[in-house]
Amino acid sequence: MVSYVLTVDLAAAVVAIGMSLAIPVNSADLFRFGLLVAGAVVHQEAVRNIELLRERAVGSGLLTNLKSLWVFAAVLSVPPSLVFAVTAVVYVHAWYRTSPGTLYRKLFSGATMVLAPAAAIAVLQLTRPAGYPMIPHGLPGLVVLIAAGTTFWLVNYALVVGAVILSDPHQPARRALGSPSDQVVVAASLGLGVALTAMLVWEPWLVAVLMITVIALHRSLLLPHFQEAARTDSKTGLLTAGFWHEVAVKELERAGRIAMPIGVLMLDLDYFKSFNDRMGHLVGDQLLRAVADELRHETRPYDLVGRFGGEEFVMLLPGAGTDQIEKIADRIRQRISRLSVPVHGPHDDPVVVGGLSVSIGAATSPEHGQEIDRLLLAADSALLAAKEAGRNQVRLAATP
Repeated sequence: MVSYVLTVDLAAAVVAIGMSLAIPVNSADLFRFGLLVAGAVVHQEAVRNIELLRERAVGSGLLTNLKSLWVFAAVLSVPPSLVFAVTAVVYVHAWYRTSPGTLYRKLFSGATMVLAPAAAIAVLQLTRPAGYPMIPHGLPGLVVLIAAGTTFWLVNYALVVGAVILSDPHQPARRALGSPSDQVVVAASLGLGVALTAMLVWEPWLVAVLMITVIALHRSLLLPHFQEAARTDSKTGLLTAGFWHEVAVKELERAGRIAMPIGVLMLDLDYFKSFNDRMGHLVGDQLLRAVADELRHETRPYDLVGRFGGEEFVMLLPGAGTDQIEKIADRIRQRISRLSVPVHGPHDDPVVVGGLSVSIGAATSPEHGQEIDRLLLAADSALLAAKEAGRNQVRLAATP
């Protein structure tokens, strides 16, 4: 992982130096550069709070943003040396204003935003431009422009996904590749970059008007992504305890209206602390993700599965009454007991961890209560009874 990041950073430095020396800069280029930098800083300041919250929620996962708007506009508007200068300003500003503790990540992201525009510039050179701004004309020019945008996206995406995979090779592919909807945001940012370049050519001061659209689109596109991230546990991809509780309350109310039974399971990984102490928290996180995947595979699309905290999980199963809940819980318990998880050990050696077990407490509505907090208390008491009875077993809550 470290060697990969250093290689990308070094390649970016070499490319930036080499391309910056190739094409001279004139006063008109500097004017457009100034507008791009000013717009990028204003844009990032306007959405800084949202981006800060999103970055904290997503953690080490794939984080999509609209910084490529300004970098791709620079690709079309100014010579390479100023393109890389725009990239530097955008990422230094983002590091300083939103995440001062993650400089190495910003350096790597900035490096990908040197190599991606460099590749796009190489594609645009196919049109043999006379100078900057570099907007291809006609149908052939449109094809080249689309190819440049696609190249820009592909190089950046491949480099970032490579880093995400190397940071945790055993994570699910869906998590490493990110959501397809995130790539729609990237496509939108590249399209806005083209529109911004056109304004810089014909009427630079209209950029101030476009800024209103950019900021509004940023909030409308990315706020739902942040809300989704805030509802999802970053380590397991399951629902957070708070969001699970919120949805469970509504589901329980619905079940009461139609007289449908509903089951709640509380699960606790046995002796999980010993795994953490012996193999480290990174291995522990991989085990939590593996267990979360098994819980997803063992449940229906409309079941609610959440991480309750630490090594505890919680499940809400609509339609599961006392006749079914223990069978479902025991099936889950057996599935976890058969689980073998390939992980990286303390010295980065590949290790297969087995021997996991889980204790489960079960409760149902209306037998054990008709409010979610009462059901959780009943399931938690049953979970404690399962652990006291020797762990790796299921206990149904006592009927009040």
